[in-house]
Amino acid sequence: MDSSHRVAYIDGKTLMEKIVMPAEFIIEDLLGKGLHILAGAPKVGKSWMVLWFCLQIAKGEPIWGMPVKQGEVLYLALEDHENRLQERIILLGDDAPASLHFSFSYPTLGNGLEEEIEKFLRAYPQTVLVVIDTLQMIRSNIFEYGYAADYKDMAGLKEITKKYQIAILLVHHLRKDETGDVFQRISGTVGIQGAADSCFTLVEDKRGSGKALLSCIGRDIAYREISLRRTENQIWELTEDSIEEKEKDLLPEKIAELMEGRFFFEAPPTEFAELLRDSYRIDVSHLTLLKRLDQNRHALKKLGFSFQSRKSNGTRYIKIFRIEEEIGTVGTAETGA
Repeated sequence: MDSSHRVAYIDGKTLMEKIVMPAEFIIEDLLGKGLHILAGAPKVGKSWMVLWFCLQIAKGEPIWGMPVKQGEVLYLALEDHENRLQERIILLGDDAPASLHFSFSYPTLGNGLEEEIEKFLRAYPQTVLVVIDTLQMIRSNIFEYGYAADYKDMAGLKEITKKYQIAILLVHHLRKDETGDVFQRISGTVGIQGAADSCFTLVEDKRGSGKALLSCIGRDIAYREISLRRTENQIWELTEDSIEEKEKDLLPEKIAELMEGRFFFEAPPTEFAELLRDSYRIDVSHLTLLKRLDQNRHALKKLGFSFQSRKSNGTRYIKIFRIEEEIGTVGTAETGA
């Protein structure tokens, strides 16, 4: 038994009263911190897509209208070379910024890859994304098959995402056989999908059509289908999104009004909901108030607020607070990543 591994426990009451921030995204509501898979058939345009992602994130420019977290980016283009990458960047219509880094040769998993990535991350601490194109190029146990081998290969990379709070996107392949569930076509066992925080599949309507469907599923994102069209500059352009524009929830803005001149506000759910209904014209039940707040974590954070639910002497309280004030008192809050 490995006695060096420390096991930690947390009780339900402490967990529910803990201050946590929402999961952080590199591409808002699409690609969060963690380990991700982008799978598609050969030559479908996966490498064009991730190269464009890298350029947009390094420049801080939106992807399909979604804001990105700008930072350093590392792209391991292991099936390409300098000439091809330069030609592709020119065709995409842009120069590559100095914050986007490339490598065309890298060690394999378990043979120095993890150490090299960590060395890069220490040299460039503002890194937000590492793209590995392709997963097969970094796998060393080519004769070792099965769920355990697949999960083991993913585990080291996933630990790096946790340690450095970044996203790693692995470019991978789809099997040719067609099933009802496109995610079942991701090459390898479900160990690969099981270790990933989200999976994306890029499937063309018809080979060479320039039209494709990006299917998205993950722990921190809603299931989503994004219809795309490839332009003459090889940029995948959004044509339709399965997530329709929802009616804006005014709760975060009303919370901001409530918090004017306050560092925090605390009340039982019944009194809180009554105040919101009577003074701020927000139709909310005390039974669903906590759920509504949870659904609006990101919007509240953008306004500088978060919330906490706790019990005192048998009574439930909901507390709204200014993030900088509360964190300055109790230390760094944990994210949901």
